[in-house]
Parts: sequence; structure tokens; C-alpha cells
Amino acid sequence: MKALTWHGTHDVRVENVADPEIQESRDAIIKITATAICGSDLHLYNGLMGGMQEGDVLGHEFMGEVVETGGEVPNLNKGDRVVVPFTIACGSCFFCHQNLYSLCDNSNPNADMAAETMGHSPSALFGYSHMLGGIPGGQAEYVRVPYADVGPLKVESDYSDEQLLFLSDIYPTGYMSAINADIVPGDTVAVWGCGPVAQFAIRSAWMLGAGRVVAIDRVPERLKLAEEKGGAEVINFEKENVYEKLLEMTKGYGPDRCIDAVGAEAHGAGDPEAERRDPDSGEANHPLAINEMIRCCRKGGHLSLPGVYTAPVDGFMLNALMNKSLSVKSGQTHMQQYMPPLLQTIEQGLIDPSFIITHREKLADAAGAYERFNTKSDGCIKVVMTP
Repeated sequence: MKALTWHGTHDVRVENVADPEIQESRDAIIKITATAICGSDLHLYNGLMGGMQEGDVLGHEFMGEVVETGGEVPNLNKGDRVVVPFTIACGSCFFCHQNLYSLCDNSNPNADMAAETMGHSPSALFGYSHMLGGIPGGQAEYVRVPYADVGPLKVESDYSDEQLLFLSDIYPTGYMSAINADIVPGDTVAVWGCGPVAQFAIRSAWMLGAGRVVAIDRVPERLKLAEEKGGAEVINFEKENVYEKLLEMTKGYGPDRCIDAVGAEAHGAGDPEAERRDPDSGEANHPLAINEMIRCCRKGGHLSLPGVYTAPVDGFMLNALMNKSLSVKSGQTHMQQYMPPLLQTIEQGLIDPSFIITHREKLADAAGAYERFNTKSDGCIKVVMTP
């Protein structure tokens, strides 16, 4: 089959690889009908994530059709249409029973490797380094889905792939980031970044009762999308001082809830592009966005961190975090918890997630799509690919 494979920094290629096969009784094989490039895929593309190996198949946002199942997948049948969560969970461990699916104890076959770096292992992820399982991803024609009796969400409506695809990651991720911000009706919520996850965080903040949403970025197309589709007030951090502007907007208090939807590759006003360094050094992870968020948030406020950091971060403003009595929640998304209710929001007409799509490509053109997405050229905000 054809699949997009990783060969180093800025080097991804569509190649022939072996077709996936059933390996365990709880596996399923899915024929991909739509897949997307996620902002966190760029951390791999830019060489920031350790544990990558040449030839790894990328991609963790995908959906498709069931073509085969193992003997212990009673919930799926050949021909079923499914959206697959990017986190892989067993459904039966302590953490899965707590609905903390991204912390699954059993899905990562390389848990010892992750524990060496983080103390414990989170769940395995599709297409995201051997430290997190080395599970081939879905930017391919077919994919093997472990624990298929727990993960894939069967869809029986006639909604298009483009309307459903983002249930695989960025819609639930944006929603959980708003949940983690502990929004109280009427709150002012500030979102750092206007990329795809941030756009869904903005929409989700409104769903949870925010009284005001402010979005911060420097890319005109992203700011325009946040303002026109998300209803947010916007700040271009290259044209305005974010701290001063937010104080002015909130009568000196600062926003009640703040969301860091940027992560590792944050840039400050006037900064050059982040220098790409060895992923083990930690120097490529910049605390610019999170530190500004800590500084701007009102005293006693709440911070949410959906943005991915791939290594330790130096210069983190722990002093301000503590002295301002700020609360922090973070984490990979507990996908299996949020996918069913968020599917209902689509079916009820509350949101059409396809608003985020700016580029549609064939899988064969994935390398060029990665480059455009990485450089934010040609107005590229979100790429959907079809095999």
C-alpha cells in the first residue's frame, strides 16, 4: 500500500509499505477514506520529537471503512464507517475505568521507554514516535487499529467525511481544553494561538458559556478565521502588546481562563523562526506562549494546556504561577470519553467542523502539503488528504 513515511527533519515521502495485518484478536483493519495533517505532526516534521525511526508511517487523524476484524471485536463489522481516535486505549485498566483514556496502562508496547523520560507512560498514539508505541499511523491507504473494540466510533449518519474527520483529534482536543479551563458562564477566555485546535477551543468555550473569547496569533488568515467563524475578539501579537491589551480589555484584571493551544514551537513578537535543535536537548521547546499566558491571566485564574511540548522547557515562570494562585490542567485528550457526545453536536447542527479546512490534497501530494502547512503559506490552516 501507499503511506507517508518519515525520514528525518523536513523529509517525508509517500512510499510503498507492507499492508497491515491482524496481529491480535482485538485488532481491526481500516481502509482510510480521509486523513489530515495535525499541528503536532509538525513537531515530527521539524525534528523535535525523540523516538522516531526512518520509515515510520505518520498520521493520527483519520477515518475510514472496516475491512477486517479480529475475533474479539463484536462492535464492528466489515463495511462499517468509523472515526478512529488518535489515542489507543485498552478500556479495562485503572485509567480507562476513570475515563482517562490517554493515560491507558496497557496500549503502549514501549512503556519503559516513555517512563524513562516522563516517569510513567501515557497511552500509545498512532503515528507518533516509538516512545509512544511506534504504531503505524493513518496517512496511508490502510491502517491496523489495536483495541478496535474500544476505540473507533461507528457512524451511521450520512454526514460527510469532512464533517466527521476531526472527531479523531482536534475537535475533542479543543473541547477538552475548554473543559480543562473550568469555564464559568460569563468568563473571559483567552486562547493563545489560532491554529486548528485553537479554533475548536474557541467554539467550545462559547458552548460552555464563555461571555467573551479573545484569540491571539500573528497569522492574518488564522486571526480572520477566529474572528469571522469563531466570534472571537483578536489580538495580533506582532502589532499589539498582548499583556497591555488584555488588561485594557478586562479593566485591569486579566482573562479568567487561558488556553495554550501553541505548544513547543511558540514564537514571540519579532522573534525569528525557532531554531531546530536536537529533540533530546529541550532547547527547541519555547515557553513564550505559556509564560505570556501566566503573566496575563487574572489572579486565581485557570490555565489549560492542550499544546504539545516534546521536551523539558527552561525558563518556565513557575514563580508567577505559584504567587498568582493559578490552577493548571493539561493532557492528551481522553478521546473515547468525548467522541460520542461531540458527534451529537454535529448531528444536532450545533457545529460543522469542516469550517476549518483550507486545503484538500491527495495522499500522493502529502510532502508538499506538509511544507505548506509548516510554513503557513498559501493561507494553509488545515489540510485534509484522501488516498
